[in-house]
Amino acid sequence: MAAFVDQSNYTLKMITTRQLAYQYANGPEIRFEDLDVPQGGVLLLTGASGSGKSTWLALAAGLLNASSGSITVAGQALRLLDKVHSDAWRAKAIGFLPQKLHLSAALTVHGNLALAQWAAGLKTDNKSIQKALAALGVQDLAERRPSQLSGGQAQRVALARAVLLQPQVILADEPTASLDDEACAAALGLLLATAERLNATLVIATHDSRVPQHLEAVSRPFLGVKLASKPMNTCARSS
Repeated sequence: MAAFVDQSNYTLKMITTRQLAYQYANGPEIRFEDLDVPQGGVLLLTGASGSGKSTWLALAAGLLNASSGSITVAGQALRLLDKVHSDAWRAKAIGFLPQKLHLSAALTVHGNLALAQWAAGLKTDNKSIQKALAALGVQDLAERRPSQLSGGQAQRVALARAVLLQPQVILADEPTASLDDEACAAALGLLLATAERLNATLVIATHDSRVPQHLEAVSRPFLGVKLASKPMNTCARSS
């Protein structure tokens, strides 16, 4: 289905779906196209509001259970996980950047990252926190609270939190929503650079028409999927 660039360097499948579907209670069943996304690749999910982009991300993160079909992420068949093991797996394998950043207002920047370590069952590692913040240029903000951050700073902090445990997959839900053109380009550049640094697979879900344009020149394996209420059209690019 997909033609990836330099496939010999990206042989490990990081995300695989087969006949994946999700049934909402008293609502429609959303069926998704089969996908194979390699380690280090970029998957772009586009489509109108309600087409299933956020649902797909939630399935990939193990936050929702598929009603039928299968999804395997980072070598883990998600249907085999119960809630406890799903939470532990997600904390270590998935870096999630939600549209609403969900930084705790009661904690400092440093505290928000320490909370992510605690949620993964780890002790606070100040050195790792400092390194994650420094990689995104926000190490000087460690003692500020979210209310003291600009929108761009908050997004960098949330991304630092998402990749603190060096996840194999980064999921970003509408990362450019409400951003002007300059900030949009900066946010996408930051996501791509961070994923490349970690050799992580990056999944971006968006209805922002500017995003595909910014990803045209990406040198990593790229797959674009447009979600719709009917069987979805897929467009793959090789360079």
